[in-house]
Amino acid sequence: MTRFRPCIDLHQGKVKQIVGGTLRDEGPGPVENFTASQSSSWFAEKFRADALVGGHVIQLGPGNDAAAREALAAWPGGLQIGGGIQAENAASWIEAGASHVIVTSWLFEDFERFSENRVKALAGAVGAERVVIDLSCRRRGDRWVVATQRWQTLTNLEVTPATLDDLAEHCDEFLIHAADVEGLCGGIDEDLVALLGSWKGRAVTYAGGVANFEDLQMVDRLSRGGLDVTVGSALDLFGGSGVKYTDLVAWNRRQPEG
Repeated sequence: MTRFRPCIDLHQGKVKQIVGGTLRDEGPGPVENFTASQSSSWFAEKFRADALVGGHVIQLGPGNDAAAREALAAWPGGLQIGGGIQAENAASWIEAGASHVIVTSWLFEDFERFSENRVKALAGAVGAERVVIDLSCRRRGDRWVVATQRWQTLTNLEVTPATLDDLAEHCDEFLIHAADVEGLCGGIDEDLVALLGSWKGRAVTYAGGVANFEDLQMVDRLSRGGLDVTVGSALDLFGGSGVKYTDLVAWNRRQPEG
């Protein structure tokens, strides 16, 4: 069954919600939906108290190392970490308390060409059971193309059942943001959800566009309970008005174990 997984998105050391695709190295700053007054550890402790397992901490750019480590220390083994992960530093994040490391951009040479050698190196560094491969993507017609560098650069890899089959041996889970709808609170990418839900090889978490509780129910229905889901900007915990955090906690508690 579909479960809610929490997120802690970090930008410049603070917990934020940002519209997908607006975070760039140059030009105007990102469009921010929310900036928290609480620390990253406050959110980690809350998720721990409510037994929300499998959540992720994502570092959006530099300046987030201390906040990330603070969150992991607040719940050792309870959160995954992404942002700047590569084979050389992955073990240090596991030692800092992450259950898994999440990786996207480093898996692509020149941020565009997928490298099988790199995904094997990462799995070799920490074990495939500790790896989450992030295949966050942009829609191009009837295809979804993996995007790197904060979703700005399109790669040579498409999100398909065959791609998931090929990569499954190198990871424990997949995380997939629908970048075109991320942070807009305008509804999920139903076609992508259905595609991902049709594949049953590993745990997959979908993120992007959830505007209300009905969207979570739609993910559950379209994927036949095969996908977990993250809710960001619509969540009242992050200043949103579409989804109540308490409703999501209650939803998870109603789901059967296993």
